[in-house]
Amino acid sequence: MKPVLGTSKIGTTQVEVTRIGMGGAPLGALDGEIAFDTLNYAHQEGIRYFDTAPLYGSGISEKHYGSFLGTLPRNDFVISSKVGRLIIPGDEIPFNYTQDGILRSIDESLTRLNLDSLDIVLIHDPDDHYGPALNEAFPTLSNLRDQGIIKAIGAGMNQWEMLTQFAKEADFDCFLIAGRYTLLDHTALHELMPICLEKNISLVLGGPYNSGILASNLDEDSTYFYDPSPPKVIEKAKKIKQVCDRYDTPLKAAAIQFGLMHPSVAATIPGPRSPEEIKDNINMASISIPGDLWKELKQENLIHPDCPDSFPN
Repeated sequence: MKPVLGTSKIGTTQVEVTRIGMGGAPLGALDGEIAFDTLNYAHQEGIRYFDTAPLYGSGISEKHYGSFLGTLPRNDFVISSKVGRLIIPGDEIPFNYTQDGILRSIDESLTRLNLDSLDIVLIHDPDDHYGPALNEAFPTLSNLRDQGIIKAIGAGMNQWEMLTQFAKEADFDCFLIAGRYTLLDHTALHELMPICLEKNISLVLGGPYNSGILASNLDEDSTYFYDPSPPKVIEKAKKIKQVCDRYDTPLKAAAIQFGLMHPSVAATIPGPRSPEEIKDNINMASISIPGDLWKELKQENLIHPDCPDSFPN
């Protein structure tokens, strides 16, 4: 298999990300010391791609990143953050995809991150705001990319349908998609992923464990897309685990490696809450998985036959 912390380019840009990155949503709920230790351990272990957003803890995730990343040379990591939500003290975090809102969001993120530049900027969760995202946010970001102020443009969502439409309509470099190409959900496989390959749009996979179930022992309460796991999903996960057990492979190892085999995928970014979880993620991504495991999952109709079952050369 490919080295776990090898790198992939984002689209046709010069941005290179480690294949295992770090999702920053959980940092928004951590105290500063634990967050710093987690980030420091990730960096020590070779992770160089970090993702965050203003929404995560109402800016707390970005502030935690800022406390750590500010101690590193700027060329030693890749950072992505998001636009589309503005933090207003004492209020909700409203959607705002206007030019002024995008520029203000980036400026505020840079302040919290203690940085003077972002590598990747993602339009965040525009599910009900397709027009403003495409016609206001994207041109604003495209202009910043043309000026060299940012290096890559993307969108981050929990659905594949709108991302597919974005790919048809505009010159995106990457998409962050959460939970839609995993052992349990392949809905991005037949429309989003082919057009991404065709248009050189890199995919970053969030939620490789489907918000928890694929990292659980399946005998306790677990979550699937942030809600209690439905019985049918638990049943399918248990069948997948039975196949994994026959090949002495942890379910979590199969989960984190599955998405990385698709040639459209540049990286996967689980969201660790501690150094121990980072260590476990890296260990799971480093396990050598027999090819016959993937073949048996296909024979049992547990993963789609079109899913790649080996790493791209």
